[in-house]
Amino acid sequence: MSADGGHRRLVGARVRRLEDPALLRGRGRYVGDIAPAGMLHAAFVRSQHAHALIKSIDVTAARALEGVHAVYTAADLAHHLKHPRIPVGMPSGAIRHVLDPEVLTSREVCHVGEALALVVAESRSIAEDAAGLVDIDYEVLPPVVDPVAGLTNGAPQARLDCADNLAAAFRVNYGDCDSAFNKAAVVITEHFELHKGGGHSIEGRGLLAQFDGGLDQLVVFDSTQMPHRAKALIATMLGLAEYRVRVVAPDVGGGFGPKFVFYPEEVAIPLAAMLLRRPVRWLEDGYERFTATTQERDQVWDISAAADAEGHLLGVRGTLVHDHGAYTPYGIALPGNSATNFIGPYVLPAFDLDLKLVITNMIPATPTRGAGRPQGTFVMERLLDRLAERLGLDRAEVRRRNLIVPRQMPYVTGVKTRDGGTMTYDSGDYPRCQADALQKAGWADFPARQRAARAQGRYLGIGLSNYVEGTGRGPFEAAGVRIGPSGRIVITTGATAQGQGTATILAQICADELGVDMSMIDVIAGDTAATAVGLGAFASRQAATAGPAVLAASRTVKEKILAAATSQLEVAPADLILRDGRVEVAGAPGSGTTIAALAQALQGLPGYALPGGLEPGLGADAIFSVNAITYSNGTHVVEVEVDPDTGAVKLLRYVVVHDCGRLINPTLVEGQILGGVVHGIGQALYEWMRYGEDGQPLTTQYADYLLPIANCVPPIEITHLESPTPLNPLGVKGAGESGTIPAAAAIASAVEDALRPFDAKIYQLPITPMRVRAALSKSQRRN
Repeated sequence: MSADGGHRRLVGARVRRLEDPALLRGRGRYVGDIAPAGMLHAAFVRSQHAHALIKSIDVTAARALEGVHAVYTAADLAHHLKHPRIPVGMPSGAIRHVLDPEVLTSREVCHVGEALALVVAESRSIAEDAAGLVDIDYEVLPPVVDPVAGLTNGAPQARLDCADNLAAAFRVNYGDCDSAFNKAAVVITEHFELHKGGGHSIEGRGLLAQFDGGLDQLVVFDSTQMPHRAKALIATMLGLAEYRVRVVAPDVGGGFGPKFVFYPEEVAIPLAAMLLRRPVRWLEDGYERFTATTQERDQVWDISAAADAEGHLLGVRGTLVHDHGAYTPYGIALPGNSATNFIGPYVLPAFDLDLKLVITNMIPATPTRGAGRPQGTFVMERLLDRLAERLGLDRAEVRRRNLIVPRQMPYVTGVKTRDGGTMTYDSGDYPRCQADALQKAGWADFPARQRAARAQGRYLGIGLSNYVEGTGRGPFEAAGVRIGPSGRIVITTGATAQGQGTATILAQICADELGVDMSMIDVIAGDTAATAVGLGAFASRQAATAGPAVLAASRTVKEKILAAATSQLEVAPADLILRDGRVEVAGAPGSGTTIAALAQALQGLPGYALPGGLEPGLGADAIFSVNAITYSNGTHVVEVEVDPDTGAVKLLRYVVVHDCGRLINPTLVEGQILGGVVHGIGQALYEWMRYGEDGQPLTTQYADYLLPIANCVPPIEITHLESPTPLNPLGVKGAGESGTIPAAAAIASAVEDALRPFDAKIYQLPITPMRVRAALSKSQRRN
């Protein structure tokens, strides 16, 4: 039997996205576009203090405002909630205190922006006016805003229900660090202060909940990355049977991690809709984006590296203090990723990192694109730059000497993953990645260009960074493939679209297996009514988990098509081909039957046997179980110009060589990498969430919180390598976060290179003009 009957293979091709026609024509369907009849609008009353006790809440004036349907406080909702607190998403034995948030805070406020009351009204403006009428009497308490200071004796308590501010403590270690440092020819010791803001997707968070009395079902449209988890928590917290809750993630304008979190609003709005028996919608405003949506927070590293005289790493040890924020939505995953991703693509014989997660009166810290990996990568890459400088080696050469080589694959590190396994790199050619990136960026020729620029009074620099990214995290993903009598093919999956082209890549996989054009395929993702189980979008996982599930389901459907056609046509399966929605006899175009006709036959007629004694329906479900994470990798090289007088950094050129295994759609991968690089540029140079000593955010609008715009982004040149993984049948790895992970490290390396004549060093992120000028001033005082 021919596999495809001459069908053009789509996996690996630059296929246009299925999602784009509707989006480009304004037919996208976001939460803000859904407005059923009788819909009410919600607004939250939020804390104006970082730390305080609530002495009283008076909602009398708010309830009396015309157009207000309800005002709820924690006391009003208490007897409607089966569970009053949202459980930690990823429990860990390292967590020392219970830090689960309430749906509405009842007693102690722990960060600015915490939800204290909910107003539901005829319009958003009325709801906001009523929220302003809620009178709250506070007893203001001293806040903790500095995680390092929060660990000192005598520091104020960030939460009165916790005896201290240490949320969690654990170590990531292996090998003999003492021996490594005792025999080292060189020891490098550094202090780094790293900062990262939020996801800042185009669409903020939002929910629309409505209770269907006829079906006795609560339907929630949620701009979330994880609709199945949202369904489970809503059902649990409201005491509903699971069949009575449906969660749909409609079009979502970016997730980037913050929408991976389950928030108090995701319980409060559905509960309000049930109590009022009216649809209720809440859309996050700009202030809430900066104060109520989780962010990544500060990390402080004190770290030492030991190496031999040739620059080979022997061991690294140190401490990491992580600002954990006020609550624990997702356990210790963020700093844990920083620690485990620290080793990158290098041979590191010994490692010992002591991590302390500190409760502060800040917004909770959860993963944002890269999920702690950019921070770990930054520290390792900066140490390698310092080592190269100490030994008088080229920065690329010291990296080359430490890279894991292909013959060592699969490479077993000493790091234990959170499921108890050992972190193992499955495939890749790390030295080739670096060599190709250096060649494409003109690394060898750069010193001449740099000297010529300096002669003109211009300060150019070049930097590089290597990285790995764990992708395709499990434990599973689900998919179904079904063909109806119309002949249209429907893919359902627990994967969730966030704008990354999920429908397109899954349709490419299915179309290849069934020999059809992608126009015959519809994809339903992120709807708990369509797929019973699913995990959603996080950890660069969709292609590597949902992709194999669709592949398996498609192959089962293909087998059933051929079996049914064999019965009808009385032709052996080896003589049949699938082409353009038909099952044809090989060598006889137009013969045979259509898959639509087979689907109709398998619907069954009363009193008639199904073709070939097959089970009814032309469809199949599959679950792809993930046994291990697969690791993407790559190298970034960036060229910059720094103005010593102003401290301004201008990016001139950016080169990426990236390996995410087999490419399903190179165009979509490039879009993910490019977007990730831009996100990393923001982390490196612009994004700074500032707070006052009282815990008040000083950055609550985009006039103050800077993001990269078109004139800040240089040409980004992307080259692909393909090292297929053996861990899934497609050989694919994830790519969604790879562009972000090494960007800040490469940019810092380039900025330091530009400032080499001044001996100025970069220890902090973001690299603002003020900090560049401070580094120059410090170097002048030192010299």
